[in-house]
Amino acid sequence: MRIARFSHNGAITYGIVDDTDLVVLAGDPMFAGFDTTGERVPIADVALLAPVIPRSKVVCVGRNYRDHAAELGNDVPAAPMLFFKPNTSVIGPGDAIVLPPQSERVDFEGELAAVIGRIAKNVPAERALDYVFGYTIGNDVTARDLQRSDGQWARAKGFDTFCPLGPAIETDFDPTGDAVVTTRVNGDVRQQGPISDMIFSLADVIAYASAAFTLLPGDVILTGTPAGVGPFTAGDTVEVEISGLGILRNPARNA
Repeated sequence: MRIARFSHNGAITYGIVDDTDLVVLAGDPMFAGFDTTGERVPIADVALLAPVIPRSKVVCVGRNYRDHAAELGNDVPAAPMLFFKPNTSVIGPGDAIVLPPQSERVDFEGELAAVIGRIAKNVPAERALDYVFGYTIGNDVTARDLQRSDGQWARAKGFDTFCPLGPAIETDFDPTGDAVVTTRVNGDVRQQGPISDMIFSLADVIAYASAAFTLLPGDVILTGTPAGVGPFTAGDTVEVEISGLGILRNPARNA
């Protein structure tokens, strides 16, 4: 089942994607279930929004693909390397990534994203995927020069608009399969790698993270990016595609 969050006639609501229509839901399906209102709205008539706005945090995993660690001259971590993005960094499909004047190089990082569906604390890896509501696409936008100069990643990863998510949440997706992450800039392929190349699986990441801090419904986990990250500039359009999840497309502009 594919769930979209959208704006229509001045209201923000949720719907089940059914071909070219949205079957309108009575509330947020994460908390209210999948009861429908009986209304159908053409997707062409709505504005798709970020499928979720995390209530507390976006948890990200750094250097979770060996080739990506190597391309940046970094060692492969012995355990998941976690960091946060603030929920104010989240934008939806079609929204502009705003390039901050503080940075001279902003990079794309296409990633599989998981949306937590229920409270998770000290979850064992063998049950971790039971806590996932669904899956979507993320772009861990990074001010690469600031990441290097700051010595930690909060500012470089956390600017407003630096976490595009979308276009929808897919509840039936296998994060252990061979789905491929592809990132394009202006139609040219820059990244391409299977999620099976992750060093630490999503289940392992959830177990590791939930041992440190409680994961709440709506929290998002970005699972790392394959090799091929690189810069984009104002006027470019960045597309991240994951087989089975669709395409997340965002233009870029200067602040």
